[in-house]
Amino acid sequence: MEYIPIRVSDIIRQVNRDIYLPAIQRELVWGMDRIERLFDSIMADFPIGSFLFWLLEQKNKNEWPVYEFIRDFDGESPHNPPANMAGITKDIKLVLDGQQRITSLLIGLRGKYRYFYYHWREARLSLNLLKPPVPNDDNPEELTYGFAFRENTEPNGEEPQLWYLVGRILDFEDAEDAKSDMKSSLEDLSEDQRENANKLIGRLHNRIHTTLVGNYYQENSQDYDKVLQVFVRANSAGQPLEYSDLLLATATAKWETLDARKEIHDFTDSINELGNGYSFGKDFVLKGCLYLSENLPIQYKVKNFTKTNLRTIEGNWDKIKESVSATVRLISRFGFSSKNVVAPLALLPIAFYIMNRGNSSFDTSSKAEDADAQVAIRKWFIFSTLKNAFGGSSDTTLTRLRELLKTCGPTSPFPADLLYKSLGIEPRLDDAEIDRILEYGYQGRYTNLVLSLLYPDRDWKDAVFHEDHIFPKSEFQLRALKKRGYDEAKIQAYMSSFNILTNLQLLTDSENLSKNATPFDKWIQTRDAAFRKRHLIPDSIKLDFDSFDEFSKARRIMIVKSLKALV
Repeated sequence: MEYIPIRVSDIIRQVNRDIYLPAIQRELVWGMDRIERLFDSIMADFPIGSFLFWLLEQKNKNEWPVYEFIRDFDGESPHNPPANMAGITKDIKLVLDGQQRITSLLIGLRGKYRYFYYHWREARLSLNLLKPPVPNDDNPEELTYGFAFRENTEPNGEEPQLWYLVGRILDFEDAEDAKSDMKSSLEDLSEDQRENANKLIGRLHNRIHTTLVGNYYQENSQDYDKVLQVFVRANSAGQPLEYSDLLLATATAKWETLDARKEIHDFTDSINELGNGYSFGKDFVLKGCLYLSENLPIQYKVKNFTKTNLRTIEGNWDKIKESVSATVRLISRFGFSSKNVVAPLALLPIAFYIMNRGNSSFDTSSKAEDADAQVAIRKWFIFSTLKNAFGGSSDTTLTRLRELLKTCGPTSPFPADLLYKSLGIEPRLDDAEIDRILEYGYQGRYTNLVLSLLYPDRDWKDAVFHEDHIFPKSEFQLRALKKRGYDEAKIQAYMSSFNILTNLQLLTDSENLSKNATPFDKWIQTRDAAFRKRHLIPDSIKLDFDSFDEFSKARRIMIVKSLKALV
């Protein structure tokens, strides 16, 4: 196996001209910190690994979807654009291993990174020319060189700063020219600072233009199955891949009339925008493609994505989209969002049932039989999630449920009892399960789900709800509790109860903002009786901080009663 040495400037010059991405590759997943660390490694002469290219002969270039590398990353639209191969009359290279690193080099040297932090921001990679390159022996994770993505080059903070856009180094073939270009900016600096800046510019130029930073191996086979195997092995120890990325690539190559990659990306984005927002991945959509195409195996295996099976999925694509969309809209009406859908696979049997009903607007139907089915679906989804019915061998579970649902037709009620029996669960919570639920902590995996169940009559449409401490978290400090004169037993009772379900509620944005850290006994006076009833606030006890323990015990009784009423 022959490895060929390569420079960073060689890579940048060839990207999106000679080097492209195959559909096999996933999108960029590295954040700005990983990109900064990559450039730090290059400057510090650390190895950055080898690359694996696939030579795609010109005669075969139209048989495989090819994509461009992203130069300007946009967190709002992170998808790689298709490459236009029209007019390309030469062989090209497709990257099988090294996509994250090459994309990072391109963004750092030629592009920018758009991300959301309170609002959307654009940042470019810069190097602080005044930071001495001294490793921190106490913290090896700290960067040796001052690389940082910044919105501008203005200094901030107390340490000396002169920010240099890293991409400027590409404008100069000679390091001395790069230094001369910065001469006027260095005039007012001390001699030591000028020397440090010039050394860094020279070193950066050398590492980008001269140093052989890595090697690449080129696979010349035109056998796609072999290439896929090479890709899987090359990436097994690198950036972890969702298996769906490989399957999506296979699907992309074998759909006849639709661009599968675009269809699946766009559809995933569309369902994530429903209601108050979700975070479904491509793996969920691909799993749905298999599950909702009758008689197809649902396991994530390349052999299941045969040409015949993919043609079946493509022919069923409109029904798949309708059924999954109706399912997500339905759970959104029930108050489920990205915060409390902790078992997305439980949605697939619901989507299969809706598909067999043949009514894509099932989620908005007010017919009596549809309303009954909707109620049964909500209850089943709640209990199957709370009882972790889809943990473990989920493929076996899903296949078994699909067999039971195959007999459903346009007027069939939702067969909840059959599904409960198949899952081996009861549609109720026993005392032990309720005791466990009551210990769920703030922002725990199931906490938001359980809290949402305490508001059966709430209108969830177009509203964002936040987990909130009823008695403000800020009041539960050991020093503050001791200052109040509480003994150890009372302090222990308070500290063990303030961060669990009995002291949590769901508030809207405006409610949460108005409450903030206001003492609860004062804030509750601004609420009406309906609010108290909705949030299970006990009426029979005092609501001052000294009575928190009594409040917790009284509200626990109310929550238990509410959870048992779910039946």
